[in-house]
Amino acid sequence: MLLLLSIVAFLYSSVGHGGASGYLAVMAIVGVAPSLMKSSALIMNLAVSLFSFLGFYRAGHFKFKLFWPFAIASIPFAYLGGTMTLSDAIYKKILAVCILISIARLLYQFKQEETENKEVPLWAGLTSGGIIGLLSGMIGIGGGIVLSPLMLLMKWAKLKETAAVSALFIFVNSLSGLYGQITKGNMHIPENLQWAICATILGGLLGSYFGSQKFNLPTLRYLLALGLIIASAKLIFT
Repeated sequence: MLLLLSIVAFLYSSVGHGGASGYLAVMAIVGVAPSLMKSSALIMNLAVSLFSFLGFYRAGHFKFKLFWPFAIASIPFAYLGGTMTLSDAIYKKILAVCILISIARLLYQFKQEETENKEVPLWAGLTSGGIIGLLSGMIGIGGGIVLSPLMLLMKWAKLKETAAVSALFIFVNSLSGLYGQITKGNMHIPENLQWAICATILGGLLGSYFGSQKFNLPTLRYLLALGLIIASAKLIFT
């Protein structure tokens, strides 16, 4: 499990993601209780997304003007989502859909565009940020798996800029969602979580370094996608 978590962190951080959907998939496969999954994934997300952001920031890819329209609405809604308690059945179905989105993001490699970025309309940033934030807090992800393809499809940012913005977006949403869980007494932490955190930090450090240096591992991405498909099927049918 620790090896899988480390690999997930490596691959996700290489594209500016914290990896929560991947961690949740791994925990679903090994049978971790849903009550423990949400808090654990957000804690691991915090560490990996922060290191991922620092890697892309130091490489000069972060633009604050691309970040704030999404973050200003997502942070309070992520807190609100963190205060919500879903039944195990509903939680698993929503998570399965998010994992399927994550699979699509991993398999589809966006090409670097040479054209100028389009401006992010304020209403679009606030609306999408709020929706993604609420979803993030509800199921225990940072929201990067939704924000990242949205920014690229709408041509609001280039690949590395998207990765940098997504990484910080994931960090603030994870922190807000986790705080929401704490205030409502919904936070449950499993024993020996520190080893999982260490494994994801190691993978995240390596992934953010290689990702910011244009490193790509298509074969491993396909293998990770296969594992996510298995996890998603397990959530849907069990």
